[in-house]
Amino acid sequence: MKHDHSSPAHDHSGHNQPETPAADAPVYMGLPHERYLRPRFLVAVVLTLPVLFLSMTPMVSHDLYDYLTMRDSAWVQFVLTTPVFFWCGAPFIRRWWKSIVERDTNMFTLTVTGTGAAYFYSLAAVIFWENFPPQYFSHHGGPIYFEGTAFITTIVLLGQILEQRAHARTDAAIRDLMDLAPKQAHRLRADGTEEDVPASSIHPGDRLRVRPGEHLPVDGVLLEGAAEVDESMLTGEPLPAAKNAGDALSAGTLNPTGTFVYRAERVGADTLLAQIVRLVEQAVESEAPIARLADRVSAYFVPAVLAIAVISFFAWGLLVPDRGWLLGLLNAVAVLIIACPCALGLATPVSLVTGIGRGAQAGVLVKDAAALERLAGADTLLIDKTGTLTAGRPQVVGITPAGDFNFPLQPQLSSTDGLLHFAAAAEASSEHPLARAIVAAAQSRGLALPAATDFSAQPGAGVRATINGRMIEVGRDRGDRRVPDPAHPEVAPYPQTATVVAVTIDGQHAGTIALADTVKPTTPAAIAELQRLGLHVVMVTGDREEAAQALAGELHLDGYHAGVTPARKQELVREHQARGERVIFAGDGLNDAPALAAADVGIAMGTGTDVAMHSAGLVLVKGDLQAMVRAVHLSRAVMRNIRQNLFWAFAYNTLGLPLAAGAFYPLFGWLMHPMIAGAAMSISSITVVSNALRLRRVKL
Repeated sequence: MKHDHSSPAHDHSGHNQPETPAADAPVYMGLPHERYLRPRFLVAVVLTLPVLFLSMTPMVSHDLYDYLTMRDSAWVQFVLTTPVFFWCGAPFIRRWWKSIVERDTNMFTLTVTGTGAAYFYSLAAVIFWENFPPQYFSHHGGPIYFEGTAFITTIVLLGQILEQRAHARTDAAIRDLMDLAPKQAHRLRADGTEEDVPASSIHPGDRLRVRPGEHLPVDGVLLEGAAEVDESMLTGEPLPAAKNAGDALSAGTLNPTGTFVYRAERVGADTLLAQIVRLVEQAVESEAPIARLADRVSAYFVPAVLAIAVISFFAWGLLVPDRGWLLGLLNAVAVLIIACPCALGLATPVSLVTGIGRGAQAGVLVKDAAALERLAGADTLLIDKTGTLTAGRPQVVGITPAGDFNFPLQPQLSSTDGLLHFAAAAEASSEHPLARAIVAAAQSRGLALPAATDFSAQPGAGVRATINGRMIEVGRDRGDRRVPDPAHPEVAPYPQTATVVAVTIDGQHAGTIALADTVKPTTPAAIAELQRLGLHVVMVTGDREEAAQALAGELHLDGYHAGVTPARKQELVREHQARGERVIFAGDGLNDAPALAAADVGIAMGTGTDVAMHSAGLVLVKGDLQAMVRAVHLSRAVMRNIRQNLFWAFAYNTLGLPLAAGAFYPLFGWLMHPMIAGAAMSISSITVVSNALRLRRVKL
């Protein structure tokens, strides 16, 4: 099956702008956008419900025929079904015609052929009501099958809307990426005064001021002083990066505190953010076509059904002199009806819809139904560290008072609590993530924090404040204090992944506090279960080699990649795919978006960025890896259910095809009445739906 994608356009600023396709332009599977299919589906539902009522009610009660005749009911069904078939199903008819012209048979070939045969046969029955053989009438009604045409068109529309909706999210992901760069910037004139200008008018060499809480508009270099910049969108690391004069800065990153001036270097399409946008676009455009099980089967089944119908028609017409052509037509229609859309129209979408609902209950949001199919067959999991394996925020993991600190901090507190007490009081006025972690640790121990005076913060250096008359300084530790002092053997060595801050009281070193992004409590068990399910789990992180190696060993991972950039993450996905691996990528940050889009299956943490969630096929609501285990179980259960549905649907049809064609008539005198063919089609539909509903109770 051929896949058509809309291509993005480019504006004059160098950013990629997603192009809005025409309403009926093909965007996926040769079908138009879901906003074009949605009103057709709604109309189909409204018109199909009364058709089903008129066709099914006489099978339960004959009261309907007290109000209108059997033929009047048939005319009403014809009037209601006609717009469903020709207007609501117009995209399928066009796709059917294309499959005929290009000799590319698919599910639309059989679906439209079957629904069309049922429609035109039923229309002929209504027009030539008096001329039809009386044996084809019963007290339930006449030989019409408008309900099959209307119902099948409606359910296939629903399935296609689900597919189109998944592919419509690509534009939203790209828009979110571009929105990270502000539209306005503060440019400094030669005399030092400031002016607000559009970001698109910035040129290399311009000096720009960035205030607290603002994103950087372009790439550049810090001119003077020091700064701390939140680069989590690029690195995924939760801590702001300390920047000194001459260090590179990237568009879209955040200045959490302080003010600084930097020189523009790369603007417009040359920024790192714009390159990430292009990576996402390229990944989506180069996505491998989804091989659908229904289409693979229909490649053989559709031509066989069409051939059997044609052979049946001519065999009866040429070999049976008494009304042979009429019986041949009825048998050919019976063949098409019994082989019609039950399997191809119901088996896959009903299981997917039920599975998607079950996943939502278990904290697994399926944005792209096809991602479930790919997830079931995946064998390699590339998983981001920060926010995925770990909590994504620093926590205090160690407190070590200095052994030579010889005066009491607080008489009623232990030395560790006293050290934390003063450090947290000094950090209480800071918005830095490390400061918030220290304050949170003190609060968790029930420590009351006195008010600080003379507070000051130096980006990259730490904070200074006066607490109860003592000068407290808290900043990054410049020495090697990872091994605790012998005077405090109860304090365990700091983790290799920890960031260590030093606390100074009145100019004397008082001790150190270690902070680290800790592993989520559910991560170890989830990793073990994913490996048991046959996945090769490899960590991908922008962190340093030593920290990555330590965490990979702690979690018993199958491998790791350290110091990885956003572009490199996508390259790693491609490299694993080139080795024949079917790759899942799991992450939560903007820096993960290109890799999420490039992977066979992208899984985003619900606690992550909107861009990551837009780029992924599945979202884990709580950001818990146990939900990933449930997602794998769900995908395999859904695919198993779909295969069962296809088997039962095709089993009914395949067993009924020879009977519908009249193959047993010479031996046993058996013929399949078209109404019996319709009943068999209904039974197969009921079987498929009932089996799919079992997914609501599947254990994940």
